[in-house]
Amino acid sequence: MPDQNITDLTLRRPDDWHLHLRDGAMLRAVLPETTRHFARAIVMPNLVPPVVTGADAAAYRDRIMAAIPAGADFTPLMTLYLTEETDPDDVAAAHAAGVIAAVKLYPAGATTNSASGVRDFDKVRPVLDRMAEIGLPLCVHGEVTDPGVDIFDREAVFIDRILKPMRKKNPDLRIVMEHVTTQDAVDYVRDTARNLAATITTHHLIINRNHILAGGIRPHFYCLPVAKRETHRVALVQAAVSGDKRFFLGTDSAPHTDAGKLQACGCAGIFSAPNTMSCLAEVFEATGALRQLESFASLNGPAFYRLPPNTATIRLVKGDPVTYPAQIETDDGPVTVFDPGFPLHWRIA
Repeated sequence: MPDQNITDLTLRRPDDWHLHLRDGAMLRAVLPETTRHFARAIVMPNLVPPVVTGADAAAYRDRIMAAIPAGADFTPLMTLYLTEETDPDDVAAAHAAGVIAAVKLYPAGATTNSASGVRDFDKVRPVLDRMAEIGLPLCVHGEVTDPGVDIFDREAVFIDRILKPMRKKNPDLRIVMEHVTTQDAVDYVRDTARNLAATITTHHLIINRNHILAGGIRPHFYCLPVAKRETHRVALVQAAVSGDKRFFLGTDSAPHTDAGKLQACGCAGIFSAPNTMSCLAEVFEATGALRQLESFASLNGPAFYRLPPNTATIRLVKGDPVTYPAQIETDDGPVTVFDPGFPLHWRIA
């Protein structure tokens, strides 16, 4: 059956390889939106204070497990926040104990709660060397923070200034370029034979920078890395639907209250956990690539992380438009759900 005629699609239960759950009241409010559709997620460590040790990660995992809704089948995959004081032995011990699945690199000041990130990359080389030895992936927020670099160029500059030298010094280090936003990043991953992959978000497959700025500022579309030109969005779609095992889903679903988004200096982040699978089905259908959705959402990520794909399945059915709540309520205030700007006809059956 041609992809454009498919109206009923079953695929392995997906995973989210880049997710923000926050903590406390926000964690309890947003976690059910992920557990409803996803079996596992790489959980970001940029809390306040950040998750920097194996003990921190174990404690955060316990708080997540306590917040999982009754009857939900969900496994949080924990990460450590890389700092210039990170102890290689602690990283290795947390990995050996099954506490962490990756380490996260934030260049200092790159995004939300990244002030504790790395400034001097030579200081973290012992950690990276140990990670290469034990096969532990490094998840990278790939932007430079040099104020002299235009915000739309920071990903491309990061590849040249930071990532290429890092990989030359340590080619055995397994790296995930998270939330890639440019043709430059797509090309770099495609040109690399081993130990490099990339996640692509739901929203970067749908919006470009015009959606944020043209006709007025739309703060609920503001994220970091910021969405780029339409040519870059098209490149991301082509990578996602290609079936290339080096590209897989990481929603970067990042909840902020509306009060945090709607201010003079608003927060960066888009909350897409509730409707991601419906949005993705629309994107893949539009390119005639619905059969590749399972690879992108359910198979490629586990393969890179050396985990088995999920055995359970979900079913997507096309029909009348499905609506999602415009907001979810939390004890901290309302959080707006990503609006793709077009009707969603695919729902989880």
